[in-house]
Amino acid sequence: MNNSSNRKKQRFIGTVGVLAMSISSAYAGDGAVKSLSGFDINETSFLKNNGIVVGGWGNAGITYNAASPDNNFNGPVTFGDRSGEFQLNQLNLYVQRAVATEGSSWDFGGRFDVMFGTDAIFTQAYGVPAFDVNTGAALNRNHWDLDLLGADNNRFYDLALPQAYLEAYVPIGNGLNVKAGHFYTPIGYETVPAPDNFFYTHAYTMQYGEPFTHTGILGNYAVDKNWSVMGGAITASATGGWDGGWDKQLGNWGGIAGTTWTSDDKNTSANISGTYSATSEHSDKSWGMYSIVVKHNITEKTHLMVQHDHGYADGTYDFATSTPNTLDAEWYGINTHLTYDVTDKVVAGVRGEWFRDQNGFRVCSPGRVAAATNGSGSSYAAGGNFTASCNAASYYQVTAGVTWKPTTWLNLRPNVRYDWADGARPFGNNKQDQFLFSTDFTINF
Repeated sequence: MNNSSNRKKQRFIGTVGVLAMSISSAYAGDGAVKSLSGFDINETSFLKNNGIVVGGWGNAGITYNAASPDNNFNGPVTFGDRSGEFQLNQLNLYVQRAVATEGSSWDFGGRFDVMFGTDAIFTQAYGVPAFDVNTGAALNRNHWDLDLLGADNNRFYDLALPQAYLEAYVPIGNGLNVKAGHFYTPIGYETVPAPDNFFYTHAYTMQYGEPFTHTGILGNYAVDKNWSVMGGAITASATGGWDGGWDKQLGNWGGIAGTTWTSDDKNTSANISGTYSATSEHSDKSWGMYSIVVKHNITEKTHLMVQHDHGYADGTYDFATSTPNTLDAEWYGINTHLTYDVTDKVVAGVRGEWFRDQNGFRVCSPGRVAAATNGSGSSYAAGGNFTASCNAASYYQVTAGVTWKPTTWLNLRPNVRYDWADGARPFGNNKQDQFLFSTDFTINF
């Protein structure tokens, strides 16, 4: 990278830092800025009168890998994916005007997010991959947020624009919410924003079994106090409507739909949702998945979540035999969370998971190296020195941890995690298993 590009990157990072310190968040109670200074930008007349909220958070952590991998990658584990290195995972800023959820009048709003950090690569619009999943040919990727810093020689830090949508409340029946643009998927349990997750690391189900974002239009409607439905159309992707951008594959449209049931006492809920689409503009092979999430409050303080995902992609490229359009890929698994509210500020939890990548189509190690691979087969996340390997295997993990929230704006999450694989050796220095010890903190501004 030349000196001019370096200066541009430094100026941008500096600007993001200044913005982060100048805002407060309505994300979870009073943010750090309001709590420490008494100033809340969202109480200024312009923002308050127009219902606009400016917010953000910072998330950072460190992980120790007992396997001591030579390349410092934690195998296929993503987000907290580096061993012995401090990671600024997410510096996320957003502007939002939320719309009404009931009433007899139309309401309009929207949201825009920008994320800087080591997590950015995992939530970029990479739905047009470096290589066509059916033929193996190199593809011309989209330009939404894959190269915002202007160079690929920064191995770990990048920018993402995970949400940019308009939203409307339509006063029909019980009220219809409609959003159009680029938005996080409503499918599954775990999600990208750090404040919304119990654990620092993520399940294989979330990373490899589901989409992260969509481009398209999505509607949500509450049928009654127990049932709600959602559905829409998704596009701009060569991976079945997953993680689409804005300027490629706009001729490939698919569907997204789901329904949620909630008990009268709100202690139990069940959701099923999924996607279905042709893979791309130039392939009518099917790509689809569904996710079932059941949540139940066993007691007032004990909470259980059980999730099952199942996905498939027909006629994919068989890298083992270098044959296009022949491999019907499939992936599926079960993910569980059990948490206990020790106090109002401390929650303990455990997560167990089995995830099967039947054909070596979804899980690659290291995950970041696979995501950063270009059309020539080189990955800037590996410095061009090695590539990711993708293997058919069953992946297992058990994670235990605590979340401690000493204030409304600070959350600490120490975790211990054990991973092992049956059918592959994806962990540090060609091992079948690994222990990870990690901790992170999230500050809501």
